[in-house]
Amino acid sequence: MSIKSELESLHSELQGSQAQLVAVSKTHPKEAIAEAYAAGQRIFGESTAQELVDKQAKLPNDIEWHFIGHLQSNKVKYIAPFVHMIHAVDSEKLLQTIHKEGAKNNRVIHCLLQVHLALEDSKFGLTGDQLLGLLAAGNWRAWNHVRICGLMTIATNTEDASRLHFEFGQLKSLFDEVKNRFFAKDDSFCELSMGMSADYPLALQHGATLIRVGSRIFGHRDYALK
Repeated sequence: MSIKSELESLHSELQGSQAQLVAVSKTHPKEAIAEAYAAGQRIFGESTAQELVDKQAKLPNDIEWHFIGHLQSNKVKYIAPFVHMIHAVDSEKLLQTIHKEGAKNNRVIHCLLQVHLALEDSKFGLTGDQLLGLLAAGNWRAWNHVRICGLMTIATNTEDASRLHFEFGQLKSLFDEVKNRFFAKDDSFCELSMGMSADYPLALQHGATLIRVGSRIFGHRDYALK
Protein backbone atom coordinates (compact mmCIF):
# COMPACT_ATOMS: atom_id res chain seq x y z
CA MET A 1 0.00 0.00 0.00
CA SER A 2 1.08 3.59 -0.56
CA ILE A 3 1.80 6.13 2.16
CA LYS A 4 -1.48 7.85 1.31
CA SER A 5 -3.54 4.67 1.53
CA GLU A 6 -1.92 3.62 4.81
CA LEU A 7 -2.70 7.03 6.30
CA GLU A 8 -6.28 6.85 5.11
CA SER A 9 -6.62 3.41 6.68
CA LEU A 10 -5.15 4.56 9.98
CA HIS A 11 -7.31 7.67 10.19
CA SER A 12 -10.34 5.51 9.46
CA GLU A 13 -9.41 3.28 12.40
CA LEU A 14 -9.11 6.32 14.65
CA GLN A 15 -12.58 7.62 13.87
CA GLY A 16 -14.69 7.57 16.99
CA SER A 17 -11.65 7.66 19.27
CA GLN A 18 -9.97 10.69 20.82
CA ALA A 19 -6.58 9.74 19.43
CA GLN A 20 -4.39 11.61 16.98
CA LEU A 21 -1.76 10.05 14.75
CA VAL A 22 1.90 10.98 15.09
CA ALA A 23 3.53 9.79 11.87
CA VAL A 24 7.00 8.65 12.96
CA SER A 25 9.24 9.84 10.16
CA LYS A 26 12.65 9.30 11.80
CA THR A 27 15.29 8.02 9.37
CA HIS A 28 12.89 8.40 6.44
CA PRO A 29 13.67 10.93 3.70
CA LYS A 30 12.03 14.32 3.35
CA GLU A 31 10.35 13.10 0.17
CA ALA A 32 8.38 10.51 2.17
CA ILE A 33 7.27 13.15 4.65
CA ALA A 34 6.23 15.42 1.78
CA GLU A 35 4.13 12.57 0.38
CA ALA A 36 2.42 12.09 3.74
CA TYR A 37 1.94 15.85 4.03
CA ALA A 38 0.28 15.93 0.60
CA ALA A 39 -2.08 13.24 1.87
CA GLY A 40 -3.14 15.53 4.74
CA GLN A 41 -0.89 14.39 7.60
CA ARG A 42 0.40 17.28 9.71
CA ILE A 43 1.87 15.71 12.89
CA PHE A 44 5.28 14.07 12.50
CA GLY A 45 7.65 12.53 15.04
CA GLU A 46 11.45 12.59 15.03
CA SER A 47 13.95 11.20 17.53
CA THR A 48 17.22 13.04 16.92
CA ALA A 49 17.72 16.79 17.15
CA GLN A 50 20.00 17.03 14.11
CA GLU A 51 17.59 15.18 11.83
CA LEU A 52 14.63 17.17 13.12
CA VAL A 53 16.35 20.53 12.58
CA ASP A 54 17.35 19.54 9.05
CA LYS A 55 13.87 18.39 8.08
CA GLN A 56 12.06 21.30 9.72
CA ALA A 57 14.07 23.78 7.67
CA LYS A 58 13.15 22.13 4.37
CA LEU A 59 9.51 21.16 4.87
CA PRO A 60 6.26 23.18 5.22
CA ASN A 61 6.14 25.41 8.26
CA ASP A 62 2.65 24.29 9.33
CA ILE A 63 3.93 20.83 10.25
CA GLU A 64 3.52 20.08 13.95
CA TRP A 65 6.81 18.50 14.97
CA HIS A 66 6.92 16.12 17.93
CA PHE A 67 10.23 14.97 19.42
CA ILE A 68 9.71 11.37 20.49
CA GLY A 69 13.20 10.05 21.28
CA HIS A 70 15.50 10.25 24.26
CA LEU A 71 16.56 13.90 24.47
CA GLN A 72 19.85 15.07 25.97
CA SER A 73 19.72 18.41 27.77
CA ASN A 74 22.44 19.90 25.56
CA LYS A 75 20.34 19.24 22.43
CA VAL A 76 17.21 21.08 23.59
CA LYS A 77 18.43 24.45 22.31
CA TYR A 78 18.41 23.23 18.71
CA ILE A 79 14.73 22.27 18.63
CA ALA A 80 13.33 24.77 21.14
CA PRO A 81 12.58 27.46 18.52
CA PHE A 82 9.94 25.35 16.79
CA VAL A 83 9.17 21.97 18.37
CA HIS A 84 5.51 21.59 19.33
CA MET A 85 5.76 18.73 21.83
CA ILE A 86 8.52 16.74 23.51
CA HIS A 87 7.20 13.28 24.39
CA ALA A 88 9.97 11.76 26.43
CA VAL A 89 10.83 14.03 29.36
CA ASP A 90 12.43 11.66 31.84
CA SER A 91 13.98 13.95 34.47
CA GLU A 92 13.41 17.19 36.31
CA LYS A 93 16.73 18.48 34.95
CA LEU A 94 15.52 18.02 31.37
CA LEU A 95 12.20 19.68 32.14
CA GLN A 96 13.99 22.70 33.61
CA THR A 97 16.30 22.92 30.59
CA ILE A 98 13.30 22.90 28.24
CA HIS A 99 11.81 25.75 30.29
CA LYS A 100 15.02 27.78 30.01
CA GLU A 101 15.25 27.26 26.25
CA GLY A 102 11.55 28.02 25.88
CA ALA A 103 12.12 31.31 27.71
CA LYS A 104 14.99 32.22 25.37
CA ASN A 105 12.65 31.71 22.42
CA ASN A 106 9.62 33.32 24.08
CA ARG A 107 7.66 30.07 23.68
CA VAL A 108 5.75 27.60 25.83
CA ILE A 109 6.85 24.08 24.90
CA HIS A 110 4.42 21.24 25.47
CA CYS A 111 5.91 18.22 27.26
CA LEU A 112 4.94 14.71 28.26
CA LEU A 113 6.55 12.92 31.19
CA GLN A 114 7.90 9.51 30.19
CA VAL A 115 7.12 6.59 32.46
CA HIS A 116 9.16 3.38 32.38
CA LEU A 117 6.83 0.40 32.51
CA ALA A 118 8.48 -1.99 30.06
CA LEU A 119 10.41 -5.10 30.99
CA GLU A 120 13.50 -3.91 29.07
CA ASP A 121 16.00 -1.99 31.21
CA SER A 122 17.28 -0.27 28.06
CA LYS A 123 14.20 1.94 27.85
CA PHE A 124 14.16 5.33 29.55
CA GLY A 125 11.60 6.92 31.84
CA LEU A 126 10.56 7.67 35.40
CA THR A 127 9.18 5.04 37.72
CA GLY A 128 5.73 5.71 39.07
CA ASP A 129 7.20 6.81 42.40
CA GLN A 130 9.71 9.11 40.70
CA LEU A 131 6.95 10.66 38.62
CA LEU A 132 4.80 11.41 41.65
CA GLY A 133 7.82 12.66 43.58
CA LEU A 134 8.81 15.09 40.82
CA LEU A 135 5.30 16.50 40.63
CA ALA A 136 4.85 16.67 44.41
CA ALA A 137 8.11 18.63 44.79
CA GLY A 138 6.42 21.32 42.73
CA ASN A 139 9.46 23.03 41.18
CA TRP A 140 7.83 22.72 37.76
CA ARG A 141 5.04 25.10 38.78
CA ALA A 142 7.45 28.05 38.45
CA TRP A 143 8.61 27.04 34.98
CA ASN A 144 6.11 28.88 32.82
CA HIS A 145 7.77 28.14 29.49
CA VAL A 146 6.96 24.43 29.71
CA ARG A 147 3.50 22.94 29.89
CA ILE A 148 3.11 19.39 31.17
CA CYS A 149 0.36 17.96 28.99
CA GLY A 150 0.32 14.29 29.93
CA LEU A 151 2.26 11.04 30.10
CA MET A 152 4.08 8.82 27.63
CA THR A 153 5.45 5.29 27.64
CA ILE A 154 7.16 2.84 25.29
CA ALA A 155 5.74 -0.59 25.94
CA THR A 156 7.66 -3.85 26.12
CA ASN A 157 8.56 -5.22 22.70
CA THR A 158 6.45 -8.34 22.95
CA GLU A 159 3.59 -10.18 21.29
CA ASP A 160 2.15 -10.97 24.73
CA ALA A 161 -1.11 -9.03 24.64
CA SER A 162 -1.69 -9.50 28.37
CA ARG A 163 1.62 -7.79 29.14
CA LEU A 164 0.78 -4.89 26.83
CA HIS A 165 -2.69 -4.51 28.33
CA PHE A 166 -1.07 -4.43 31.78
CA GLU A 167 1.41 -1.69 30.83
CA PHE A 168 -1.11 0.49 29.00
CA GLY A 169 -3.54 0.04 31.87
CA GLN A 170 -0.84 1.06 34.34
CA LEU A 171 -0.13 4.25 32.43
CA LYS A 172 -3.82 5.12 32.29
CA SER A 173 -4.12 4.57 36.06
CA LEU A 174 -1.08 6.78 36.67
CA PHE A 175 -2.52 9.41 34.35
CA ASP A 176 -5.79 9.45 36.29
CA GLU A 177 -3.95 9.76 39.61
CA VAL A 178 -1.70 12.55 38.37
CA LYS A 179 -4.65 14.36 36.81
CA ASN A 180 -6.65 14.25 40.03
CA ARG A 181 -3.74 15.22 42.31
CA PHE A 182 -1.92 17.86 40.27
CA PHE A 183 -3.90 18.95 37.21
CA ALA A 184 -7.56 18.67 38.16
CA LYS A 185 -8.29 22.20 36.92
CA ASP A 186 -5.88 22.13 33.98
CA ASP A 187 -7.56 21.14 30.72
CA SER A 188 -4.21 21.02 28.92
CA PHE A 189 -3.20 17.92 30.89
CA CYS A 190 -5.02 15.54 28.59
CA GLU A 191 -2.52 13.47 26.58
CA LEU A 192 -1.63 9.79 26.79
CA SER A 193 1.08 8.97 24.25
CA MET A 194 1.27 5.20 23.95
CA GLY A 195 1.09 2.62 21.22
CA MET A 196 3.21 2.11 18.11
CA SER A 197 2.80 0.23 14.83
CA ALA A 198 2.65 -3.21 16.46
CA ASP A 199 0.52 -2.44 19.51
CA TYR A 200 -1.50 0.75 19.00
CA PRO A 201 -4.89 -1.07 18.81
CA LEU A 202 -4.36 -2.22 22.42
CA ALA A 203 -3.24 1.25 23.49
CA LEU A 204 -6.42 2.73 22.03
CA GLN A 205 -8.44 0.43 24.28
CA HIS A 206 -6.81 2.11 27.28
CA GLY A 207 -7.44 5.67 26.18
CA ALA A 208 -4.39 6.62 24.11
CA THR A 209 -4.71 10.12 22.71
CA LEU A 210 -1.49 10.03 20.66
CA ILE A 211 -0.29 6.94 18.82
CA ARG A 212 3.19 6.89 17.28
CA VAL A 213 3.15 4.92 14.03
CA GLY A 214 6.07 4.76 11.62
CA SER A 215 6.84 1.48 9.88
CA ARG A 216 3.24 0.83 8.92
CA ILE A 217 3.14 4.17 7.08
CA PHE A 218 6.66 4.52 5.70
CA GLY A 219 7.94 0.94 5.68
CA HIS A 220 10.88 -0.41 7.65
CA ARG A 221 13.76 1.94 8.31
CA ASP A 222 17.20 1.60 6.81
CA TYR A 223 19.38 2.95 9.61
CA ALA A 224 22.42 2.81 7.34
CA LEU A 225 20.96 5.78 5.48
CA LYS A 226 21.01 8.04 8.55
